[in-house]
Amino acid sequence: MSPSSPDNDLWCRRYRPTDTATARLVCLPHAGGSASFFLPVSAALSPGVDVVSIQYPGRQDRRGEQPLTDLSPLADQVHAVLRQQPELPLTFFGHSMGASLAFEVIRRMEADGRYPVRLFASGRRAPSVFREETVHRLDDNGLIAEIRRLNGTSSRVLDDDEMMRAALPALRADYQAAELYRSEPGTTIACPVTVLTGDRDPKTSLDDAQAWSRHTTADSFEVKVFPGGHFFISDQTDDVIKVLDEHFRN
Repeated sequence: MSPSSPDNDLWCRRYRPTDTATARLVCLPHAGGSASFFLPVSAALSPGVDVVSIQYPGRQDRRGEQPLTDLSPLADQVHAVLRQQPELPLTFFGHSMGASLAFEVIRRMEADGRYPVRLFASGRRAPSVFREETVHRLDDNGLIAEIRRLNGTSSRVLDDDEMMRAALPALRADYQAAELYRSEPGTTIACPVTVLTGDRDPKTSLDDAQAWSRHTTADSFEVKVFPGGHFFISDQTDDVIKVLDEHFRN
């Protein structure tokens, strides 16, 4: 199947297409998030980097599709789509649920003999740090209250009841996938890992972030702490892009 096939177009969004890229960045959104969340990254890094933002089923123009409630089949599908892309050195950036998903996709790629350059795991505890969470079981009002608490959705959407209600099925499915995800403590990838975390993130402590070091066999591992909460990357966009830009320049 060619990269321009409908299946690829459903999953892979390129907001600044380029024919001159020497590397590819695959961006995986948070629970309830969409590919467009990474539009600023795409604008900043193109044309040197082919920025591919993944659009999960069940949101925006894929709203008619059933969202997935398990990270494993979601990782299988993302992996299958990325295998069809033209060969370029691969870097992954995943925020929150997207970081766990990126870890699982990289595991599948490495099993296929493809080795990504680096994983940027943002706003997410290490794969083996499991915490009993039940946000996905809350009623609609409780789920919306959690999103308000984390400040992960623009006020325009939060203040629009119709838009918010339409987004709830995908949001609930994503929370279920993220909250029930488990990884064995000894599960590792060969890919180097950089963890980005907010110093006031209620979902990820510094110890949770540091625990990612147990999941890579690479010599290169680091944790970068930014001011802010769970969605620090929305407030610190320029500094996060500087980290990515430095990575691609080296």
